[in-house]
Amino acid sequence: MRVAHVMAGAVQGGAEAFFERLVLAQHRAGLDVLAVIRREPGRAARLAAGGVAPVQLGFGGPLDWLTAGRLRAALRGFRPQVVVAWMNRAAGFARAATSPGDGWAMAGRLGGAYALKHYRGCDLLAANTQGLCDWITTQGWPADRVRLVPNFAADLAGTPPAALPFPPGAVPLLAMGRLHPNKDFPTLLRAMALLPTPVHLALAGEGPERAALEGLVRELGLGSRVAFLGWRQDVGALLAASRMLVVPSRIEPLGNVVLEGFSAARPVVATAADGPREVIRPGETGLLTPIGDHAALAAAITQLLDDPARAEAIATAGRAAFLARHAEGPVLAAWAAFLAEAAARKEQG
Repeated sequence: MRVAHVMAGAVQGGAEAFFERLVLAQHRAGLDVLAVIRREPGRAARLAAGGVAPVQLGFGGPLDWLTAGRLRAALRGFRPQVVVAWMNRAAGFARAATSPGDGWAMAGRLGGAYALKHYRGCDLLAANTQGLCDWITTQGWPADRVRLVPNFAADLAGTPPAALPFPPGAVPLLAMGRLHPNKDFPTLLRAMALLPTPVHLALAGEGPERAALEGLVRELGLGSRVAFLGWRQDVGALLAASRMLVVPSRIEPLGNVVLEGFSAARPVVATAADGPREVIRPGETGLLTPIGDHAALAAAITQLLDDPARAEAIATAGRAAFLARHAEGPVLAAWAAFLAEAAARKEQG
């Protein structure tokens, strides 16, 4: 199978991180893979280190008259069977770079409720949750042209722990994600104010809300109990150093961090946003609390801190769920079936 993945996303983000994991995993599995990305030195270096030297293009705004032609040249040179467009901008440029006579199938990969007008011309869509599949069909997209293809996380079991900037005896919690209103870290900080002082929070991520969050830390008197770590690539090490993972999002179509928590055998406490609600079996593989309810979030964290045996059982069940559904092997098999179907649809006209 020859597959071209086109990603015009941000420097950091869940979809962007999974794009890198999938491209490199498919390459290791023997697929002939082309990665076309928006210019970004870090992503390019990570892909090249894994054996996939990417094509880097501008993927700019309305006045970018060069990218579509350059993308078309790259695709014609590579001759893929399937082109997978990741998110709206990539889908628009991929459509502009494709002519009716080209031999490749067009597929779109969606990780959220994106405007489907960008995916006109796609033979097939991949969505990473059943809830998103259902939403796509309610928007008028034919049900026989959308498939559930879940994400996988890296297997983080056994990773040595990172050093966290907390004093001896601290009980470290971990939260990760873009510092953005959708992630609702203020609710987590307010929950922290209800927890005993040995409990500390490591917050890995960066974004436009950082100054406001730092101000809230001061307002709540949390002081050195909260550490802002910035963007980190050593997710497994951070999880290994933490007692549990907390995901307080208001909007979370999937929540790759939940899968990473499962993978690392860490108990997960999350709010009942769409993705965590679909992935977590409440009380078995994690705990779910109402969105925006800091008291309920604090109570759920306290339950697991006060009952280590229950926390360990939840972590073990999460790890088993990861291996069954969200490890590299089963997800690569799902992607292989998806790509084969997309190619077959193109061949059948």
